[in-house]
Amino acid sequence: MRNNLYALLLGGLLLITPLAAEKKVIAPPEFTGNPPFSPGILVDGTLYVSGQIGRDLKTNQVPADFETEVKTLLNNIGIVLKAGGMAYKDVVSVQVFLTDMDLFPRMNAVYTTFFPEPRPTRTTVGVTKLAASGARIEITVTARK
Repeated sequence: MRNNLYALLLGGLLLITPLAAEKKVIAPPEFTGNPPFSPGILVDGTLYVSGQIGRDLKTNQVPADFETEVKTLLNNIGIVLKAGGMAYKDVVSVQVFLTDMDLFPRMNAVYTTFFPEPRPTRTTVGVTKLAASGARIEITVTARK
């Protein structure tokens, strides 16, 4: 009877343990200020990167040139990936938000230079406006080693 009770308690603990997975905030020093979100969260080997825009991290400006905006955005994502111990090759899913779907081919030309084959899954959505003034694109990624 006592052994059955211990087995039942141990089994219950094993079921609860995954639910209590530790979340580690990934906040690279390049991301200054006190935003109301974490740049990344690492849980059980999976890194969730917050939506990033092409804002220069030093000047806080969004470049006027769209291709530069996309490169800056993807470099910002790379900083979070690196801080989480990952790289572009570890990205498994990407969500792209564009304020103008006519920019898709231009975004894609830059995007493909960052992500090696096999490329991650991707969803691209046209939106009317982004939270950051002047931003034309926002991307969020999920990565796993």
